[in-house]
Amino acid sequence: MATVFAPRHLSHDLLHATPQLRRWMSVRPASGDPTPQIPRKKVTIQALHALRKSKTPITMLTAYDYPSALACSSSPLTDITLVGDSLAQVCLGYSSTTQLTLSEMIHHTRAVARGTTHPFLVADMPFGSYHTSVHDAVMNAVRLVQEGRVEGVKLEGGREIVEVVRRLTDVGIPVMAHVGLLPQRHGAMSGYKVQGRSVEGAQKVVMDALALEEAGAFAVVVEAVPQELGKYVTDRLKIPTIGIGAGPHTSGQVLVYDDVLGTWSGHKAKFVRRFANLKEVRDKGIQSFNEAVRAGTFPDPEAESYTMDKLEWARFIMENEIPEGERK
Repeated sequence: MATVFAPRHLSHDLLHATPQLRRWMSVRPASGDPTPQIPRKKVTIQALHALRKSKTPITMLTAYDYPSALACSSSPLTDITLVGDSLAQVCLGYSSTTQLTLSEMIHHTRAVARGTTHPFLVADMPFGSYHTSVHDAVMNAVRLVQEGRVEGVKLEGGREIVEVVRRLTDVGIPVMAHVGLLPQRHGAMSGYKVQGRSVEGAQKVVMDALALEEAGAFAVVVEAVPQELGKYVTDRLKIPTIGIGAGPHTSGQVLVYDDVLGTWSGHKAKFVRRFANLKEVRDKGIQSFNEAVRAGTFPDPEAESYTMDKLEWARFIMENEIPEGERK
């Protein structure tokens, strides 16, 4: 229902109503500067390399929107926030990361950027956005930087994407590489299987990682490989390795936000540890709300409802008496 102001009182009503509206709105902009406070100096590529050199484990978490970005930034120990293409499944309900479009990724990276403070911000380049040509890859990466406001991009692949990585770094776009299990190619890999378990497979992971480092990648994600291989790759490279299912010896670790907080109800990989169980809390809250509404106990007429001056209400009723035939 719209509120109608008398013309001669419009400016006065708006002037004096605004503070009340801001106080009473349940969904309203944060007061003052909406930018979160920075709990730590901004993380840079140089800082990440310093962490590797000092053997301080690097932390990376995924985020997909403003609230999850704020959560990642809430800890001064978070080094990197990744807008992962896993948002396809955990946020958009797709069955595969290959269904995610560049436009969808940019939409989410913009939201994450608004909530990110000190972590270095990286985004996955979606499937197909860097495969058709080097020129297309550069143009799409530029869009992620300019429109999505990320600081670096992550690409899945090995030696076949070296020229793309080289060109991106040449134009000043930091690249995080990704070897081992490549979720964007799960179809070609016959599923989400551990990689590098054979001598030939392990050699491929190592050669891919070395080639991507030589092409200019500032770090590399190593996914789903034997821990022995994860350590070997880490020892061979001069850039940080971020492991996900690669054992405890990589330069750092990354997990999906929903896996860490226990809100994802899909398959739980062996390498996932749930550090919270927010799904249980979330579902209980939803059920409790519905039960309170059904029982008529929400909202409480005193604690959770507004009132009108009794004389004003009496005058309203006198001027707006419901006709006899319309009364319930």
